[in-house]
Amino acid sequence: MARKSTKNSTVLVVGATGVLGMEICRQLAAAGKKVKGLVRTSSQEEKVIGLHELGVEAVTGDMKDPQSLYRAFQNVDAIISTATSTISHQEGDSIETVDVAGQLNVAEAADAAGAQHAVFISFPPYPPITPGFPLQAAKRAVESRLRSKKFTYTILQPTYFMEIWLGPTLGFDYARAKAVIYGEGKNKISWIAIKDVASFAVASIDNPAAQNAVIQLGGPDDLSVLDAVGIFEQESGQTFELQNIPNEALRAQIAAAPDSLGKTFRGLMIGLNAVGTIDMKETLRNFPIQLTSVREYARQMTVPSVSEGQHNFILRAGRVPEVDEAIEQVGQLLR
Repeated sequence: MARKSTKNSTVLVVGATGVLGMEICRQLAAAGKKVKGLVRTSSQEEKVIGLHELGVEAVTGDMKDPQSLYRAFQNVDAIISTATSTISHQEGDSIETVDVAGQLNVAEAADAAGAQHAVFISFPPYPPITPGFPLQAAKRAVESRLRSKKFTYTILQPTYFMEIWLGPTLGFDYARAKAVIYGEGKNKISWIAIKDVASFAVASIDNPAAQNAVIQLGGPDDLSVLDAVGIFEQESGQTFELQNIPNEALRAQIAAAPDSLGKTFRGLMIGLNAVGTIDMKETLRNFPIQLTSVREYARQMTVPSVSEGQHNFILRAGRVPEVDEAIEQVGQLLR
């Protein structure tokens, strides 16, 4: 069967009220697509209003309710799923209910509703030397399910988001010139910006290079966390106070973490010192997207008008309790 063209497609975004999902909706609307955003009855009103202001049609559904997804996916050509319970979550949301069962429900409902294309936001596999953690297992399970379906799939695997991991939510407090360093902080990472990940997701809808493809994504520079600290010091004119949390402390805590989210954040923190860099040359030939550098991000975030509160408003996310708990617990081990 010939694949239906998506040039004038209707695209539905799962996770539309989240950090990445909202930016994807904005870019889709700017590209002239008909955009729908999945929202829950419990979604924050200001976020739903924000979608409407972008020209996005809000469609009610819940990843934990397969029938609601099937109804929401009617007459939709492509689905982009960004939803995760890690940064922003409501009561009843967890790695198990959202990142595993919920995303599997999205795959099944998309298939049943006749969607032509599914784009899933994942992340690259971690080296074997790192301990496994629930979110990593969830991503691999969903990727496997997507590959088994009859629709076209695109699996995007961006590395660490600079706005999240080089931001106050996770202890990189540039406004106060303080940063928590997980491990040695010397491993090179291809930090990527949220808006750039959104650009790749939007481009995947019409780009043949994205069909039935797994694409790792990184930014233009390979920098360690300490390199990033140096850039922020240069841009802000301040010397950062650093708090180091050794890898050994994080590894000791991952098994003792009380839930999957706690284990996941510790696993991601450990991964900062183990993941490899991503060569974007071939990808950029297929997707000519201008990538954002860490210096550009630092320059934007260190202007006097940007406070932590404004940063969190931009990201549509506040502090993450599980991260605060992880920092506090490993700090207790060191005392």
